[in-house]
This record gives sequence, structure tokens and C-alpha cells, in this order.
Amino acid sequence: MNKPFIIGIAGGSGSGKTFFLNCFLSHFQHHEICLISQDDYYRPKETQPIDENGIINFDLPQCINDENLLIDLKALIDGRSIQKKEYTFNVNEENAKMLTINSAPIILVEGLFVFHYPELASLFDMRVFLDADEEITLNRRLKRDKAERGLTDEIVRYQWINHVLPAYAKYLLPYKHTADKLIMNNTHVADDIIAVSQQLSKELKETVLKVS
Repeated sequence: MNKPFIIGIAGGSGSGKTFFLNCFLSHFQHHEICLISQDDYYRPKETQPIDENGIINFDLPQCINDENLLIDLKALIDGRSIQKKEYTFNVNEENAKMLTINSAPIILVEGLFVFHYPELASLFDMRVFLDADEEITLNRRLKRDKAERGLTDEIVRYQWINHVLPAYAKYLLPYKHTADKLIMNNTHVADDIIAVSQQLSKELKETVLKVS
């Protein structure tokens, strides 16, 4: 088997990574592509760093078990399947869904810090960076965390100011200029992201998968 084509996808909170990935994946058959998510490698909650006010800061590179992420990616590159518990907010690890990820010609690796871990980033054949203006990303974060995680407006804004923005400036923004594809997602019009994902999938089918 030829070496899979590895795509790293990063972007700040609220930049639209999940929506882009769902659109992008819809253009491929299951055996053509697979996805490995940094979020599924969060270390146990009790080991996460605490800020000066006693609040867990989930927005630091050390929150992720990047060693295991790298091991699993290398297994997929070698053509092997992996099993991993899915990370879901407010779901205990023992109740987490077990995922089986099969290798494929195209492997997506997505997450906040995937460009920050040097050995992991060195394996990427393409880098995609999603970004959006701060006001837009904050509003998306507020909407998501209040609806899906039951967080108050106060705690979402606290995390945004004290955790999210500093992490973006230190661990994401420096890698923005290294991206092969920069996607600005300032609009709420789904057609824009759909069009970008369609064009990129077309390029990969013609080059990596050799499908006309």
C-alpha cells in the first residue's frame, strides 16, 4: 500500500472545524478517508491544569496525550486499524463510545494543537487552517457551550478571555502562515464552506485517489 496522504486541520474555537469536516467527509466513501481527532486524546480530567482561580484550563497543549495520538497516527499510516474511546464533554471515560478507525488513503488529523506538536506536524502532507474574526468565534462558542454543555454566559466568557484567547495567540496563530490552505469562515452562509470542501475534495480525488 502506498503511504496515505496526511492532512492536518487546525483552527481556533468557533472557527468552524466541525462543520467543515462534516462537509468535507461527505464527498468521500468510507474506505477512501478516515479521521482522527485530537479531542479523543484528552488526559483524565483530574490531571488537567488548574488556573489561578481554580478553574480547569482545557486549552493547553499538555491537556492532550500527544504521545498516544502520534502512536495511533503511525499505526494508521502503516495500514493498521486503531481503537479509541470517543471524547464527549460531560461523558465519563467508562461510558465513552469505543471507536474503531480503519486506515485509508487519506487520513485527516484535526484539533487545536496538531501543528504545535513537532513530530506529529512533520507527518502532514497538507495543512489546513480555519479562522474567523474574534467576535464571530466568541458568539459561536457562546451558542455552542450554553446549548450543548449547559455552561453559563459568565463561565464561557471567563474561559474565552483567560484560556481560549491566550492559547490561540500562543499555540495556534504562529502556525497560521504555515498552512497550505487558509479558510476564513466569517459568514453564516453554509454554501461557502460547502464550496470550499467540495473544491478541496475534488483536488484530492484527482491527485491522491486518481479518480477522474
